[in-house]
Amino acid sequence: MATKVIVSLPGEDDYAVRIGVGVMSALGRNLREVGRFSQTKDALVITDSNVAPLYLAKTRESLAQVGFKVADIVVPAGEPTKSIEVAAEIWSAMAQLSLGRDCLVVALGGGVVGDLAGYVASAYMRGVPVVQVPTTLLAMVDSSVGGKTAVNLPEGKNLVGAFHQPSFVCADVDTLASLPEREWLCGFGEIAKSSAIDSDDFFFWMMDHAEALVAHDRETVAEAIARCVVFKADIVAQDKTESAGVRECLNYGHTLGHAIESSTGFGTFSHGACVAEGMRFAAFAAQGILADTDGGSLSDFAEAQAELLDLLGLHALDYDASIEELVAAMTHDKKSRGGEIRFVLASDVATWKIVGASPDTVRDLLREWRERA
Repeated sequence: MATKVIVSLPGEDDYAVRIGVGVMSALGRNLREVGRFSQTKDALVITDSNVAPLYLAKTRESLAQVGFKVADIVVPAGEPTKSIEVAAEIWSAMAQLSLGRDCLVVALGGGVVGDLAGYVASAYMRGVPVVQVPTTLLAMVDSSVGGKTAVNLPEGKNLVGAFHQPSFVCADVDTLASLPEREWLCGFGEIAKSSAIDSDDFFFWMMDHAEALVAHDRETVAEAIARCVVFKADIVAQDKTESAGVRECLNYGHTLGHAIESSTGFGTFSHGACVAEGMRFAAFAAQGILADTDGGSLSDFAEAQAELLDLLGLHALDYDASIEELVAAMTHDKKSRGGEIRFVLASDVATWKIVGASPDTVRDLLREWRERA
């Protein structure tokens, strides 16, 4: 049985997110029910070398069965693929295939493929539609929904990109069976982030169901995905291009998280593990930056959050990056403004604010945090 979540954004066509067991086999039929694709002929599947042997044939078959002419491009797996150079190679291949503005790009894979294919689609002929078919838990709960697309530069992660909403999202829980444990933990980090920012209901549901999630219970996993999609769809609907300040809450844990990723080398630690570490630091920093006005709730929240992360297996990271390396990376982060490093700081579940801090303040906080570890 599949769950369908409708994402409605101002100025955009609504799109559906289908979540369930075996929904990949119905991808082609579901796309033909989307008005803009009823007569589409050309579909380009972009995937990577890990996912292609597992799901490319099934995806091609689902599309071909309803009349799509299908081509595919397989890129090397891994974060280095998310680059301007690889995007340019794909654009050239699309031109050589004579794909026009009426083609469809299908992003089959995890967050790297989703970001890369989404960015490729956003720019090719000034924009062609993209369908997201996430095959990792992280991509299902986060990057496949909301329209953020990007590639990395040597100077930092996701520094070149565009907002380009998908026209459909197909999240087949069956594909998660092939994930290594590192990728499950990666997804758990983003789910934990969403629950901390969303509501008491979601956060304490996570506390109650952490054991089932760790055991990969399919019903529990599907519900966690649906809860994340509903939460993110609501946030994106309020702030589609991250210009109103609302969508920035989705960056909770990401300021330090991205700095750890870039300072230790992309791929050394999973994105979700780095986000979890960023959440721990943000909860600590909140105690030093935000006024504790209600009897110790800041430390209570930090302890509750740490308990949830530990239950999910997202323990504190041991990494070699220096404080100066981390501060430099955070200073170059695209979220920085006016020389200040911006953090999402939570004082309680679903209670957050955006705070700017000077590099010196962040140095002091990092130093104190490490001394307490």
